[in-house]
Amino acid sequence: MSARERLTSLGQWVVLGALVGLLCGAASALFLWLLERATSYRTGNERIVYLLPLAGLVLGALYERFGQPIKGGNNLVIDTFHDDGPEIPLRMAPMVLIGTVLTHVFGGSAGREGTAVQMGASLSDWLAHRLKVSPATRRRLLAAGVAGGFGSVFGTPVAGAVFGLEFIVLGRIEYDALVPALVASVVGDLCTRALGVGHTAYPSAPAVALTPLLLAKWAVFAACVAACSAAFIELTHRIKKHAEKLVPRLPVRMMLGGATVIALWKLVGTSDYLGLGVPTIVRAFSDPTLPVHTFALKLLFTAVTLGAGFLGGEVTPLFFVGAALGATLSHAMAIPVALGAAVGMAAVFAAAANAPLALSIMAVELVGARVFPHVLIVCALSYVLSGHRSIYPSQRLVRAKSGSPLREVTTVRAVSESPSREVDRPNEGGSG
Repeated sequence: MSARERLTSLGQWVVLGALVGLLCGAASALFLWLLERATSYRTGNERIVYLLPLAGLVLGALYERFGQPIKGGNNLVIDTFHDDGPEIPLRMAPMVLIGTVLTHVFGGSAGREGTAVQMGASLSDWLAHRLKVSPATRRRLLAAGVAGGFGSVFGTPVAGAVFGLEFIVLGRIEYDALVPALVASVVGDLCTRALGVGHTAYPSAPAVALTPLLLAKWAVFAACVAACSAAFIELTHRIKKHAEKLVPRLPVRMMLGGATVIALWKLVGTSDYLGLGVPTIVRAFSDPTLPVHTFALKLLFTAVTLGAGFLGGEVTPLFFVGAALGATLSHAMAIPVALGAAVGMAAVFAAAANAPLALSIMAVELVGARVFPHVLIVCALSYVLSGHRSIYPSQRLVRAKSGSPLREVTTVRAVSESPSREVDRPNEGGSG
């Protein structure tokens, strides 16, 4: 390829990435604005939480009637990327936006990333089909849509770009989409900020030298993070699986899930575990009185909410879980609590989403460069220790985390259902 051809290709990807970024940034701005008002309204009118079962019944009926083509959510995005499936319906963007906002209005424990990723993917796929691009270009635009949605909704453009490339295939970066993903994430973030929407400011991580003793502590810390991430994934999936078996109708499942959240809310006697829970995340960086069970209760509230079928993402609730767990472990291990909370905040989601690089970068963008290399060490170790699990079971797997090659490309779901597959090796040099 000549220099002129390279420049032409780069220009094409910059333009396409910018278009995707503008769509994602505008969608994220609207979403965050609505989410802020939903949270403000609920905190000022907490009796509305009692309507969560009714909201679940109505939302479930609407989603059952009109949402079947998009019920896969983030897994649909991953499958479309790999299988070149039908166009992701444009209705995904408004449906997940409205559904997530209403989940938060009535007190469901959910996050933002799933909604942002799905909006970005549906908008970018709409653009790809309007422009009639090739399948290869479509794949790159889908990755750019994921990056643009993630980066703009959290205000972390570099992490957004890496996440868009990393979460598609477990353990491999899709570098062919690097330029459009980076452009989409940066432009999306700039667009969201230009529209007057800000992001949460987290406390800065303190500067702490890495020593052999601290490294040993981080290894134990990572094992606890991996166990926590695995517990969240298994609990959420089991709730969903058994609920679908026992209660086939989505509206009824969501109604019962809403009633369960209300029961938990009244049992614990605090509203800290409803909605996003951002104030508690910030509190975990400095409050020594934070109860040690805080992380476990948020994990339970979120697993019930998402397992029942309510819309939303996992990032912010898992930030809550990770920050609270990190604070608890820091007190026990004599690690500065602000550093432990910052590392835990990123690492729990990194292990759950199999995205250690993106979340390490995200931690730097949120709390400062002094969190490095601590966060990278814990994210990498917890990623390996968490096993072949994922909040996105459609993630493709070409190699086991142990390094063993697989006979064929498969999904995390397939490996988790049949663990022996991870040690399968291709025949090399005969049948012996």
